[in-house]
Amino acid sequence: MNREEMSARIAAGHGFIAALDQSGGSTPKALRAYGIADSEWNGDDEMFALIHEMRSRIIRSPAFSGSKVVGAILFEKTMNGSVDGTPVPAALIAKGVVPFLKIDRGLEDEVDGAQLMKPIPELGDLLERAKALGVFGTKERSVINSANVSGIAGVVRQQFELAAQVLSHGMMPILEPEYSIKAADRAEGEAILREEILHGLDALPAGEQVMLKLSLPVTANFYRALVEHPKVLKVVALSGGYSRDEACAALERNDGMIASFSRALLDGLRASMSETEFDAELGEAIDAIDRASTMKTAPSASSAP
Repeated sequence: MNREEMSARIAAGHGFIAALDQSGGSTPKALRAYGIADSEWNGDDEMFALIHEMRSRIIRSPAFSGSKVVGAILFEKTMNGSVDGTPVPAALIAKGVVPFLKIDRGLEDEVDGAQLMKPIPELGDLLERAKALGVFGTKERSVINSANVSGIAGVVRQQFELAAQVLSHGMMPILEPEYSIKAADRAEGEAILREEILHGLDALPAGEQVMLKLSLPVTANFYRALVEHPKVLKVVALSGGYSRDEACAALERNDGMIASFSRALLDGLRASMSETEFDAELGEAIDAIDRASTMKTAPSASSAP
């Protein structure tokens, strides 16, 4: 696939984007869920080797293919690794899966109800290396914890500033201003977030597009204006702590949004499984998330579980 073909594949949305981008802070939890205890590894090198093998097992599985998985988000170490001797981005492209790279380096302390991204050193070099490996775009996450106008505006402003840098390198940014599903004022905050994003989109130069990765909204189809905006290639949803069943049920009620799930995709996979068991469990998860992404139901008043 060339870049134009990748863009068309994401825009069509015939499937979902797998989030395989757990980083240093979230990797131990992901390994525990996979059935690997903390006592089974020693130090970051062993930890990352184990998570890379888990991701490689997913990528090489016949259940993981471009027929239902249109994209995958990678951690930098995964991008730099290989699957059976093939660089990971190339292995994904060979299966019809568009590769993205998580570029954020974690979160600052909360200010005004939000957590901005930490600085990203040597971003230009990282983007050029990723592009040379065939990576199509990036993903960058910040977090909103309350309906504070100043905090939300700051998050969105930083997201678009970083997006401009990504676009300048000829790559597609996925802006991820995650709204915590634990926030009591989420409906109010999502209204502020939607308006701030619309302002940012309207300010983009002619001919440029971005992607958005958003928490599943309290009200079904609340982000329709973003889904239909000409400067948005695709809106994808994060599972945000919901179970797979909860996330899929909510996603089905949001037209035009496809999944970009992590934990909801990996739940049920265990290191001890045989290849047959592993492929069957992964296939079941992929089928469920694909259905929620592509086969929509009539929305109820509420989208969130």
